[in-house]
Amino acid sequence: MRYTISSLACLALAASTVIAGAAPEIDDEYQKVTCGSSIKLTHEKTGFKLHSHQIPYGTGSGQQSITAVPGKDDTNSLWLVMAQLGNTCERGEIIPCGSTIRLKHINTKKFLHSHHHHSPMSGGLEVSAYDGQDDGDNWVVECTNKKDEFWTREAVVKMRHLGTGMYLSSSARHVYGNPIPGHQEVAAHRGEYQPAEQTWSAQEGIYFAENIKEEL
Repeated sequence: MRYTISSLACLALAASTVIAGAAPEIDDEYQKVTCGSSIKLTHEKTGFKLHSHQIPYGTGSGQQSITAVPGKDDTNSLWLVMAQLGNTCERGEIIPCGSTIRLKHINTKKFLHSHHHHSPMSGGLEVSAYDGQDDGDNWVVECTNKKDEFWTREAVVKMRHLGTGMYLSSSARHVYGNPIPGHQEVAAHRGEYQPAEQTWSAQEGIYFAENIKEEL
């Protein structure tokens, strides 16, 4: 089934929806990124969105490819925020900085994944979309502002792959031709490799309000 923005919104009646346009004024209860939200992760240096599609890599693992694209309206750039493998989190549960999460591609149901295959262009590690559900799906949210306690919308973060220690990266220096012209490569690199290319922020998407638990 191919989701559209309207069908996703029907599933998220209690959610805040921001798909494109000028930076929104965000209500307090929607400031934080929460479990169950569907987000677009934006590369800070280029403004491109983390993206996937049913096109496999021609080298390496042969798994579904991950790229970064400039458009804001493509539902292939929506990712569901989930707990790390083997754990669960409630819809609306806030995510502390340093948490391990998974990102599930909304349209193809595969998880953002990395492993020890080499990426096709930059020589880093390949980042793919994979439905096998293993430890390669786990990513650590590192908040770059040390004062931040939780992952918040528009805040700059780095995504460290738990298994390899490498960071989710993209660059305008590595751009594909056919069949995906203009897409930037997404790979995983060491933290000291071009650190400015390793920062991201959660921007457009469908966000569930923070789940406030009342104390007894």
